[in-house]
Amino acid sequence: MSIAAASSKGTRARPRDAVTRRSGAALPAHGATVAYIVERLREEILAGRMAPGQRLVESDLTARFSVSRGPVREALRRLAADGLIDHWPNRGALVRRLSKREIGEFFQIRVELESLAARLAAESGDTAARARFAAAIRPILVDGPRRLPDYLSENAAFHEALLTLAGNCQLRDLSTRLHLPLIMAQVADILTPGVLEASVREHRAIAAAILERDAHAAANLMRAHLERAHTLALQRRGE
Repeated sequence: MSIAAASSKGTRARPRDAVTRRSGAALPAHGATVAYIVERLREEILAGRMAPGQRLVESDLTARFSVSRGPVREALRRLAADGLIDHWPNRGALVRRLSKREIGEFFQIRVELESLAARLAAESGDTAARARFAAAIRPILVDGPRRLPDYLSENAAFHEALLTLAGNCQLRDLSTRLHLPLIMAQVADILTPGVLEASVREHRAIAAAILERDAHAAANLMRAHLERAHTLALQRRGE
């Protein structure tokens, strides 16, 4: 390789290295830039590190990810399609702010879907899938107080594991569209240590019923869990 070629290659690598250092995660292979941006922004929105109504400025994002406006605009388009942001061409993008009515409606549907998922999970006879479920939910068995970001990740993983064990792809797809992680991020102000502790206990009870193959108890416990969260969210949402 010539000195000029080596110099050119090094110049191209430095912006990607800089983004890697800032984000704390390795960048993907060349050509996956849009997917990388989408994943990073999705993680930050669902972890509550981007507040509802926060503006996503294209120029800031192009500088952060060392890319042109094209990949950033496509990433924003995808996030808007997923319902995580509101994006208007030539007007900008904002982290989606769910209204009290939207949160209530999402929870009403979610209660029915996830109660069904809990029943199906308890009824599953797939031994390997049940073992994977037991492995996936181990974090909920760890005692001790939860930090909010850790709880949000744990909560999402628990519901994902349950939907996976249920084995109904259409149910899983419908539930995913209801943005439970986004709802949790937006009502983070009500997630006090006491609320988190109660939620962890409820997760454990649901998991125990599933592992004991008690479909009736699993469905009822899931319904009570989500109805309590629904009520709490609406009581504290002052819109």
